[in-house]
Amino acid sequence: MTKPYLSPDDLPSYKTTQISELLLSQLEEVTKKRFFLACNSMVRILLSSCHWYFKVNSGILMLIMVCHNIESYQNIMTTVPYLAETLKRFANKAKISISSPVNNGIPWVISIDKTWPGEELPNT
Repeated sequence: MTKPYLSPDDLPSYKTTQISELLLSQLEEVTKKRFFLACNSMVRILLSSCHWYFKVNSGILMLIMVCHNIESYQNIMTTVPYLAETLKRFANKAKISISSPVNNGIPWVISIDKTWPGEELPNT
């Protein structure tokens, strides 16, 4: 795959790139803290049972969760609708990625704009 040619004048400076990466990292960290505080106490306990963080990729906020045992994975999976609703407070476009301790940790990824079973659909 070839990259399109851009003259050095059209590219961001090294310092600009570094600052952008730093600001993005700070945004992800603050989002993690605020998201945790926005969750109810039961979900906070569940979040504490796995490794989780936020990543922004191509302008899409992604909640990434890695469950180290099957029990935490099952508990987290039951809270996905709640996590999605809470995540909607932080971004219009977001995804949730949950990796299980089985299946080689292949993540299950869902966009927060999906309709969940049991949710009422708006009347049209």
